[in-house]
Amino acid sequence: MKTIALTIAALLSAPAFAAPSPLDRVYTADQNSNTISVFDPASNTLLGQIRLGNARPDVLSPLYRGEINVHGLGFSPDHKTLIAIANGSNSVTFIDTATNQVKGKTYVGRSPHEGFFRADGKEVWVVVRGEDYISVIDPLTFKETRRIPTDIGPGMVLFHPDGKLAFVVSSFTPTVDVIDVASHAVIKRIAVTSPFSPFLQFTPDGGEVWMTHKDVGKVTRISTSTLEVAGVIDTGFITNHLAFATVGGEVRAYVTIGGENLVKVYSTGKEAKLLAAIATGALPHGIWAADDGSRLYVGLENGDGVQVIDSASNQVIATMPGGQAPQALVYLSKVAPSAHDRANLVARVNQDAHNIPFKAVAGEGKGFAVVRNLGVVDALEVFLYKLKPNTVYHVAVGSQAAPLGSFRTNDAGMANGTMIGPVRAAAASDAAVRADRLSVTEAGASAAVLVSAL
Repeated sequence: MKTIALTIAALLSAPAFAAPSPLDRVYTADQNSNTISVFDPASNTLLGQIRLGNARPDVLSPLYRGEINVHGLGFSPDHKTLIAIANGSNSVTFIDTATNQVKGKTYVGRSPHEGFFRADGKEVWVVVRGEDYISVIDPLTFKETRRIPTDIGPGMVLFHPDGKLAFVVSSFTPTVDVIDVASHAVIKRIAVTSPFSPFLQFTPDGGEVWMTHKDVGKVTRISTSTLEVAGVIDTGFITNHLAFATVGGEVRAYVTIGGENLVKVYSTGKEAKLLAAIATGALPHGIWAADDGSRLYVGLENGDGVQVIDSASNQVIATMPGGQAPQALVYLSKVAPSAHDRANLVARVNQDAHNIPFKAVAGEGKGFAVVRNLGVVDALEVFLYKLKPNTVYHVAVGSQAAPLGSFRTNDAGMANGTMIGPVRAAAASDAAVRADRLSVTEAGASAAVLVSAL
């Protein structure tokens, strides 16, 4: 009996089984619906959305005043303020987490991407990715107070836990800028493996900063004491964001691999080792751990929702519907005034997405598409990879002579774009054989290089 009692006590006290508080919240920045989705991690439910603008394509009127491409998220050290970055309308929206109300807004330079509060909460630093500086904002007056020059295209900024240094990754330059917070000056530039780095995160002890390279599928580790690269990990196709959690006394890294629909789990010792690969929904993007590390929350960019991973078992234990194309995701503890509070939230404004993986007919090409209903029409967003560089490709449905749209690949053989029209109606009305087929064909050719069932 004594042994049984001790076993039960050990299970009840194990941190891996701890449940999030009903006062905690998970937030996603929803790029296509221009909302912030608010989730209750205790019940794994969507409580509602903070509407910051209209869903695409209803953002093109010259009289439109809402936000466009709600993309990045940050928060204050006391968790009382959430900031949302919209890169299409160049805005930083300040939201009171207790009431879900907008309390201020700042407009910055071209195409901001992410922003974060300084460790003491007295400044907000927002990277202006379309230019070459960080906009520093006073969170009380919502006014820009200065600009910190950086390399071209800063992608994200995050402050070391001791508050002395800030690290800035770039979306266009293969360097990391290290900034002295007190003087607002760049003190070092660290060369890294690729020019496209959308995200960084510190290990729990602050000893390293890990950054993702979306374009080449890698993660770089940088020592925060030596300010030198400590290692590079090959992670996978469309490496998006990462998070850390302590499981069984060991720190693990969780990396979202959008092109493989996986969250990969790595050890964080001198030589990082792949420990697990967790299958997720379509295109995992943002990820954040609960404070105790018992859960990881993953935004599904093409799944329009959030999945919950139990860190003890490396299993997805819940899926929550959310906004369209969630990008950044954060977990904030003890922010709600009461359990299930829905103050100033609206019901979900969007429907579920329909995902379409492409299969290569010839060559190494790959890609996928996602269809979202917009009422009387559909939005078809297409992602193409590993095709011929600088080449036009047509996307068609069924046997229709006219393509739904055409794309020119870049130097790396990649293309991405959105087409608006009656996609599903066209497929349903096409009486020809293979009417349900979506195809990608090189301009001037007759045979498709990629196909998929619609």
